[in-house]
Amino acid sequence: MRADENWGTIGRLILASGDRFPNVEALVDGELRLTFPALRDRIIDSARAHIAAGVEKGDKVAIWAPNIAEWIISGLGAVMAGAVLVPLNTRYKGMEAADIIRRSGAKVLLCVNGFLGNDYVGMLAGTGVEDNCRIVVIKGDAPEGTTSWQDYLNAGAGVPVESVDARVNETSPDDLCDLVFTSGTTGKPKGVMVTHAQTLRVFEVWADVVGLAKGDRYLIVNPFFHTFGYKSGIIASFLKGATMIPEPVFDVQKVLTRIAAEKVSMLPGPPTLFLSILNDPNRDSFDLSSLRVAVTGAAAIPVSMIERMRDELTFKNIITAYGLTEATGTVTMCRPED
Repeated sequence: MRADENWGTIGRLILASGDRFPNVEALVDGELRLTFPALRDRIIDSARAHIAAGVEKGDKVAIWAPNIAEWIISGLGAVMAGAVLVPLNTRYKGMEAADIIRRSGAKVLLCVNGFLGNDYVGMLAGTGVEDNCRIVVIKGDAPEGTTSWQDYLNAGAGVPVESVDARVNETSPDDLCDLVFTSGTTGKPKGVMVTHAQTLRVFEVWADVVGLAKGDRYLIVNPFFHTFGYKSGIIASFLKGATMIPEPVFDVQKVLTRIAAEKVSMLPGPPTLFLSILNDPNRDSFDLSSLRVAVTGAAAIPVSMIERMRDELTFKNIITAYGLTEATGTVTMCRPED
């Protein structure tokens, strides 16, 4: 049965993950290691916190953060509570983020403070965002007028788990799950409305085509604010039982170290990522033999690069793809045999 018919919503998919993959590591971020049951429970606690904060079904919750565990836990908790998630580009300046927060009508903003030295809360000063949107700092110092993630979670402790179950049951496959804004290349960024059913159906097919499987260890370098990182990364991992290993900033030495240490098997990214690995003079110092699946796109792809990936690395499946935010993130893909 198709994912959109079986689970219907992202919330039901997450609830089912603990039973489907009881002994599989779901998330690795620094010292944090969570199995699928443990991650499911963290997301439920996050949903309880959102409900306690007054987030109602259909409300917009914005998230402005890099690829970290807190993005997955806080963001999916909002979706489980029936909210519509609005990811924000971490490269935005304050006025750019404020514009999307206002236009989307976000009731809560989940953000970090200090990523790449940026004062995200400070960048919003004077924009008026705080008048209508509660700011929750999910990682980093929480300045006056904001709420720390721990305090936000603590407030949800009094919300029964049954309230989360009720929200999940109230949410329909045809309800919106997120509002992802386009890059704004040809004008002002546009919010693309996507439903739970669309997301599950498209990215189950995506995961099947690329060959993502239970137990794969997935280094997610593509940003979570983009469908390539969020949907092809997080959602696909919940669908197939892959371990999510978020990488907040691409640095070739750090990536090579993590591939070797975590036995990464799944590595999507733009051509520049793979060329950086192939051309790194220290590449042979790292054990990269676990690499199995690569997905690339977003730019012209040299045939010579694909040949080198096959000859010099251990990839079995190398997939090229093209997508648009307006088309749920995926438009065309080749298959391993192409």
